Amino acid sequence: MTARAARSKSRKPVSRLAAAGIDTGGTFTDFVGFADGRLVTLKLPSTPDAPDRAVLQGLERLGATRASRVRHGSTVATNALLERKGARVTFVTTAGFEDLLAIGRQDRPDIYALAPRRPEPLVPANRCVGVRERTGPRGEPWQKLTPAEIARVRRAVAATRPEAIAIGLLHSYADPANERALERALRGLGVPITRSSDLCPEVREYERFVTTVANAFLVPRVATYLGALANRAGRGLEIVLSHGGTAPVRRAAREPARQLLSGPAAGVSAAHSAARDAGFRTALTLDVGGTSTDCAYLDGGLPRRRAREIAGIPIQLPMLDVHTVGAGGGSIARVDAGGLLHVGPESAGSVPGPACYGRGGPPTVTDALVVLGRIPGEALAGGTFPIDRAAAQRAIDGLTRALGARNAMRAAEGVVALAESHMAAALRRVSVERGHDPRGAALVSFGGAGGLFACGLAETLGCAVLFPLHAGVLSALGALGGGSRRERSRSVLLDAGDPRAIARALRALESEVRGEFAPRERGGLKMEYRAEARYRGQAHELSVDARGDLAQRFHAEHHRRYGYDVRTAAVEVVTLEVRASLPGESMPRPARVGTRGATRHEPKVAVHHGGRKLATPVWRMEALGASFTARGPALVLEAGATLWVAPGWTARRHARGALVLTRGAS
Repeated sequence: MTARAARSKSRKPVSRLAAAGIDTGGTFTDFVGFADGRLVTLKLPSTPDAPDRAVLQGLERLGATRASRVRHGSTVATNALLERKGARVTFVTTAGFEDLLAIGRQDRPDIYALAPRRPEPLVPANRCVGVRERTGPRGEPWQKLTPAEIARVRRAVAATRPEAIAIGLLHSYADPANERALERALRGLGVPITRSSDLCPEVREYERFVTTVANAFLVPRVATYLGALANRAGRGLEIVLSHGGTAPVRRAAREPARQLLSGPAAGVSAAHSAARDAGFRTALTLDVGGTSTDCAYLDGGLPRRRAREIAGIPIQLPMLDVHTVGAGGGSIARVDAGGLLHVGPESAGSVPGPACYGRGGPPTVTDALVVLGRIPGEALAGGTFPIDRAAAQRAIDGLTRALGARNAMRAAEGVVALAESHMAAALRRVSVERGHDPRGAALVSFGGAGGLFACGLAETLGCAVLFPLHAGVLSALGALGGGSRRERSRSVLLDAGDPRAIARALRALESEVRGEFAPRERGGLKMEYRAEARYRGQAHELSVDARGDLAQRFHAEHHRRYGYDVRTAAVEVVTLEVRASLPGESMPRPARVGTRGATRHEPKVAVHHGGRKLATPVWRMEALGASFTARGPALVLEAGATLWVAPGWTARRHARGALVLTRGAS
């Protein structure tokens, strides 16, 4: 298939799109559209003050209509949680547990800190309302919830003047009746309500309660954003969730906590497809954008987890296992009072942006790359942003003086090396530190700047490099290709030796999941059944297929993970989960590259690397033929992304269009 970059200065829209994928980042908003059997791409500056403005501008430029299917990876929920700019929430919980949000777990975020500081809870103690009721872990009623108590709680909640309400009662996963009764009573207050037994009906009350509160905290802001966007984009709008699938706007607005890894999840999904097309079973993903770097480890499938912390808040919901660090093209470089260089996690964003945007921005990683010559040409992002090279040079010169470095090139190389070290630590976190050997895997490098760091990182880890087609907008491509997905889970605390009880619970969950799809869609659903199981008495679970001999499957997984199993021990099924998904947009696989040879490279540019000035050829990705081979140093330009082929590395064109880089000539 043919890639055509839609330049921002073009006013004439392309022909009507059947579907579009959108990824909103801190610096750029990326678009990929599918029309007339071809892909069109576009990058626009993000508009942090009103994220929907950039989205609507891009859709209009691409020619999307209200009838088009639009899949959107959004950062609105993530930014609201990071910035603590959400709703005024009141938390309703079982009496005696009002302080649980502040107490948390006994783990210390920094084990060596003499005075550790935990993130403040999203709801202070004076807005936590206790309810005199109690349900046991099997759903047995220990203390009945009376009408008089419901009325008292309603008055107490109203007195706190909430903008959103979170309800989390002890053991409500076993019997949600009391939560439902409170929800009915509180609806009259006219604010959105999140109920834990609906959002996250699972054990571990602290994680369940905090997840419920976080969702309530996000609902008003995300619902307002999505509602305004849906009014303009039409009924075809779907939102990418943290597990890589999509959901309609109404559901996404009700459960924004499921969107906290929306954009990164779409990128990992697309990177998995790219690695599979190139013949790699194992891969590391490197998504370097303007604000952050996202990494994941792939071993034959998408990495999943059921819980993680985001901005210090535990979120107990299904998501892809993506690790993020604050190191991107817009990461600010600064020198502290002791003369030490720092890079990130603060970002210049899109406003003012790096100094090379010509808006008076601070020195950043992008400015260092411009000064070193790794970013050639006169514009970024497919022509969207003109490069002010003089401004970048001035910013790095100021950094050079603050560091006391010999010259600006040394300072710029230091900035790049420090950013690269942050990225390398993130890649080791998802691979080596978890027992995975990255040698021989593919480092799938994408995002605007992923290809500029790939060789150095791959050399550290012993990887090959894979630079896919549409690398600059790969997350938007992943959003476009993501299918609708619904997942339902519930803690059941069943014996693995009771298959009838497990089957009944799975059927109930399956009925809930199927009911969330239109009748015409249910015949094409792909179903998955998972169980979180453990040896009775253990604190944590392993995920296994819930069908067949569940106990034997758990023993085998425990042995694979930990090197031993206890066949005589009882296996307990803690949580069951049912997943249903529809396939994504039907797009052709990348066509095999033609047999013609590569075109001649453009005039060479000077790139500073390792203290030397190297004459470096520049190639255009769209002009490369099947026989293309280049030894570093070399630069390959694609709309919205650049690949730096370092000295000692060789780049070859794969039959499916991607570039595969290996160390040396092999």
